[in-house]
Amino acid sequence: MSNPSMEAKVKELMELKRMKEELEAEIAATEDEIKAVMGQEELLLAGSYKVSWKTFTSSRIDTTALKKALPDVAAAYTKQTTARRFAIN
Repeated sequence: MSNPSMEAKVKELMELKRMKEELEAEIAATEDEIKAVMGQEELLLAGSYKVSWKTFTSSRIDTTALKKALPDVAAAYTKQTTARRFAIN
């Protein structure tokens, strides 16, 4: 299918995606700056904002091991991971 009239729309979409990538990089850099100031602290009060960057633990099934084992023993292959959640309220 050919539709030359859609070229402008596709060009607009590509420009929006490029802008999105730039914004995502800027957002990540700004979050990293805030996290660097927070260090190991889990809570930062910044004027009317409360910034939290908390450690949490989640449990996930190790699918590689599960594929090698029987489904009824899947719980034996559950592993825990630890991460920190970043939120601004």
